[in-house]
Amino acid sequence: MMFFLLLFVCLGTFLRGFHVSSCDANCAEKPVFSPSRLVVQYGDPVSASCSGCRHACLRGPTDLEVSAGVTRQNGSMILWTVDNVTEWDTSAVCYYTDDDGNQCCSKLPVTVYQPPDVVTISFHRTAGPMFVGSYYTLQCEVQNVAPVENLIVTFYKGQEVLSQQQSNNKEKAPVTEVFTFDFRPREDDDGAHLRCEAKLELGPEGPQPLPVVMSQNITITVYSIVHMRQSGAVVHTVNTFLMLLLLSLV
Repeated sequence: MMFFLLLFVCLGTFLRGFHVSSCDANCAEKPVFSPSRLVVQYGDPVSASCSGCRHACLRGPTDLEVSAGVTRQNGSMILWTVDNVTEWDTSAVCYYTDDDGNQCCSKLPVTVYQPPDVVTISFHRTAGPMFVGSYYTLQCEVQNVAPVENLIVTFYKGQEVLSQQQSNNKEKAPVTEVFTFDFRPREDDDGAHLRCEAKLELGPEGPQPLPVVMSQNITITVYSIVHMRQSGAVVHTVNTFLMLLLLSLV
C-alpha cells in the first residue's frame, strides 16, 4: 500500500512539472500575478495572487506551481502564501490550459535578499605609511550578502567617490566577495579617511531606504620625497649637534 502511495505522489509531481515545463510563455493572454514582482528578506513572510485568463481558458484548468508555501484557489484566482521564506531560489509559475489544449504560463520574479553581515576595508599586503605616486591595493570585503549581483560597492575618500563596482556573480545564496581598487595617494592625502559602502539595489519593490552597510574608516599617512628629505635633514642636524655636545664634554 505504501509503495502505491509513494508512486502516486511521485507521478503527480512529475505530471505537474510536465505541465509547467511545456507551457508557452509567449501566448496572447497570459496569467497575471499581483504584485508583478516580489522582493523579500530571507526569513520574512510573503504572498501573491495569480489570475488566469478571462477568455481563452474558460473551460481549462488554472494552476500554480510553487517551490514553497501553500496555495488556495477560487475559480481562476489563486492565492500563494509563504510564512517564512527559507529558499534562496524561491519560484512561482502560474499556468492554464486553453480550449485547444495549449499551455500558457507566467513566472513571478522573486528576489530573496540578505544584507551583508560585515563590511571591512583594508590595504592588501601594506602596513605603515605610504608614498606619493605609488600604487596600493585597497580592498573591501563584504561578508554573507545575497544576491551579490544586486550589490553596489563604493570606495570613498572622505566624501569623494573613488570607485563604484558591481559583481558579475549570479549566485542567489549568500556569498562573501572582495572588491579591489588601485589607490595612488597624493601629497595632500596625508591624514585622509578611507571607507567603503555596500548597498543592495533591489528596485522600487524592495525596502526603502535601501539596505546599506558601511565599513570602518581607516586613516592614511602619506610621505612625499620632499617630506623625506626634510626629515633626513632634521635627523642629520640633530645628530651633528649631539656629537658636538659630547666632544665638548670630553
